[in-house]
Amino acid sequence: MKSLSLMMAAALLAPAVAMAAGDLTPVGAEKGANADGSIPAWTGGDLKPPAGWKPLTPRPDPYASEKPLFSISKANLAQYKANLTAGQIELLNTLPGYRIDVYPTHRSCGYPDFVYQNSQENLKTAKVAANGYELAAAKPAGFPFPQPKTGVEALWNYKLRWMGEGRTEPNYTLLSPGRGGSDFVKIRIDSSMLTPFGNPKAKSITDVGGVEFKFIQEVTEPAARTGEITLGIYYLDKMNEGWIYMPGQRRVKRLSTYAYDAPLMGLENTYYVDQAWMYNGMLDRYDYKLVGKKEMYVPYNTFALRDRKRFTQQTMFGPQYPNRDAYRYEKHRVWVVEATVKPGQRHAAPKRTFYLDEDSWVILLADLYDAQGKISRVEEGSILPAWELGACINQEFFSYDLNSGRYFGDVMVFGEKETDWLAAAQGRIKPDMFTESYLQRAGSR
Repeated sequence: MKSLSLMMAAALLAPAVAMAAGDLTPVGAEKGANADGSIPAWTGGDLKPPAGWKPLTPRPDPYASEKPLFSISKANLAQYKANLTAGQIELLNTLPGYRIDVYPTHRSCGYPDFVYQNSQENLKTAKVAANGYELAAAKPAGFPFPQPKTGVEALWNYKLRWMGEGRTEPNYTLLSPGRGGSDFVKIRIDSSMLTPFGNPKAKSITDVGGVEFKFIQEVTEPAARTGEITLGIYYLDKMNEGWIYMPGQRRVKRLSTYAYDAPLMGLENTYYVDQAWMYNGMLDRYDYKLVGKKEMYVPYNTFALRDRKRFTQQTMFGPQYPNRDAYRYEKHRVWVVEATVKPGQRHAAPKRTFYLDEDSWVILLADLYDAQGKISRVEEGSILPAWELGACINQEFFSYDLNSGRYFGDVMVFGEKETDWLAAAQGRIKPDMFTESYLQRAGSR
């Protein structure tokens, strides 16, 4: 006979029961509260800015006065492990002093009406290609599969989550010291990103040129790499393309197959290219199983990760993990997707598990396993409402490399100039910036 704990775990991970349309939000989440009320009903999201706030100024935390309901540590882990990922449990067990502070849950994510409308239209028209992983059809500026039936469909919801039409995003990557060391590695960039699938005027994949997103990034730190410029174009139906301008050589070089588990340059083999933004790139190397939904303690409303009044660079980033006072967790329902490398394919992480927030389709947590079936890397994301967009966004995330004992934070915006989420919509960045010819001109300035 199965133990009670095993039966409870099976129930938590059971595939979601088909629900009436009126019981779901326009992007496919359950409207209602959970059984004990610890996850409240969805009422549209907290999308109105605090009084007096303006875009491009620091974001006040609307929940700053709240205190944790409880904290999870190695000492009381057994009491809460049913609502934690395997990766979270590994971090609690192996990192001295690591803890998870759980706060009241706020279902703060909502989207503009056109995103809701397009998402509902996609229920009838969106489809995956015959090869099982490319996107064959979907209405832009909406979630392709608000009621997914497969893991691939759920991952496409993440890849094409609505975060506007494009942004400028000063940020940096920070790698913790190696064992016995004390110096962080910091790579700072000025970044612009174009997301044509977010254009509410687009009607089809053809209208966006088959492009998922484009970015151009210029390194401003460290001095040895200053002036290095990278251009990337990610497609909906083929391998991404990339170019790099090397200032020492004063020439543009095309990057060959800079994807999948290729190590990201300058981060000492702690970062696969497809870990960027929690996950990116083509979906051809894995089989994706939609396991079901689970109630979990996940990063949410992570305003404190940007709070310059509470933290400095020195107090935000510890040698083994970021300051735990800066990370907020809430209980939310998440979709669980297991990715397993296909026969005949290879990847340094042959298995991954993704945890996607039901209200936003953002990947909030991910566990990466090695060839021996052990967790090798654990990723923790972030999410908060961007009031100027009327949508939820994710930027900074952390990855813990359990083999080296190091962690990195990427797309870190703490201490940087505020992200301009309306840059493309208001014409401050334009499509002709994201071309090889523009890169050549920019490099010769």
